[in-house]
Amino acid sequence: MAAASNIRLTSTLTCPECGGLSDGEMPLDACQFFYDGPHCKVVLRPRAGECCVWCSFGSVPCPPIQTGKACCS
Repeated sequence: MAAASNIRLTSTLTCPECGGLSDGEMPLDACQFFYDGPHCKVVLRPRAGECCVWCSFGSVPCPPIQTGKACCS
């Protein structure tokens, strides 16, 4: 389990459609189910069984997952 000071809030999303990369800051107080991709304009949604777009397409999982907690609960 990561300490609160070790939580990374910045992640790079990789678009599954075009491979475009987008840096973003993950929210601490909400799940992000949708993300408007700036490259090909596709709206990203979490893959089946995953909690948010950051866990599905990000280089770093969302803050709750980083700390060993359930996301979006």
